[in-house]
Amino acid sequence: METPEIDWSKLSFGYFPTDVNVRCTFKDGKWGPIEESTSEYLNIHMAATSLHYGQECFEGLKAFRGKDDKIRVFRLEENARRIADSARGLLMEPVPEELFAEMVKRVVKANARFVPPYGSGASLYIRPLEIGITPQVGVKAATEYTFIIFVQPVGPYFKNGFKPTNICIMREYDRVAPKGTGRWKVGGNYAASIAAGQRAHDMGYSAVLYLDPKEKKYLDECGPANFIAIKNGVYITPASESILPSITNKSLMQIAADMGLKVEQRHITVDELAEVSEAAAVGTAAVASPIGEIDDIDTGKKYVIARDGQPGPVTTELYHRLQAIQNGDDPDTHGWNTLIE
Repeated sequence: METPEIDWSKLSFGYFPTDVNVRCTFKDGKWGPIEESTSEYLNIHMAATSLHYGQECFEGLKAFRGKDDKIRVFRLEENARRIADSARGLLMEPVPEELFAEMVKRVVKANARFVPPYGSGASLYIRPLEIGITPQVGVKAATEYTFIIFVQPVGPYFKNGFKPTNICIMREYDRVAPKGTGRWKVGGNYAASIAAGQRAHDMGYSAVLYLDPKEKKYLDECGPANFIAIKNGVYITPASESILPSITNKSLMQIAADMGLKVEQRHITVDELAEVSEAAAVGTAAVASPIGEIDDIDTGKKYVIARDGQPGPVTTELYHRLQAIQNGDDPDTHGWNTLIE
């Protein structure tokens, strides 16, 4: 297997071509055979439901190469369940978990030379995508779907070190609607966040901390990630049906419990930020991105979290413990990793 000449430390979180992607089509009431493709393009009808009515959902997960040179995919089954749940939410045909798992294993194995070496801080990002392909002018569910998975190596998230960044609260933007699609991983949620995210970046912030779209009283998502905090030694994270259930957050909650911390998933008011000692945005890309300060743009109030400018001890421990499991350095006591033979 020829190793590509890549400077793993300089890779960004952006598209990078690899050897093969895998595809499968749902037609005539059943999923067809898995196909391997070297094409980076999809040929779909201009009236496909995915293009007009947003019938699409996707996932993001990672594979890691361990010190033992084995490749591990992290929590594959959880992503399989979540994309099926997203599909059901949009009346799309859910991809069976067994098919999802088989396709992930196949695409990772076919692109094994792009799984970054142990110790590089880089990983192989896996992007499954399901789209409605039925040509239709009229708002109703498609009868045909394409499921595709491509992979790409991504560099270390924290290129300048594991350091806190500042975020802001803006009430003029909603990421999702109450009772809407927030609980599913669909493109529309991300499209709705682009304007707010760009404005935050222009103001020097790394992300927007959204409030609940109904009452504007409780913390919601943090950019494209879940929000977590440490308050009086307790791991707290918002509970809401408009928040995407993060697999990283779920994993960190288990690790926090393993560390002896109390874990609470509940409504968190904005005012509670004054009592928080640590905070982070958690997700597949960063694992845990520490938060230094939260500025409320509308009220002018500032919540200084990292008073010494450093990530908190609990956030740091959680981050390193999860990474150690993903890389195979710590025992996988919960059976989260899938080995690619």
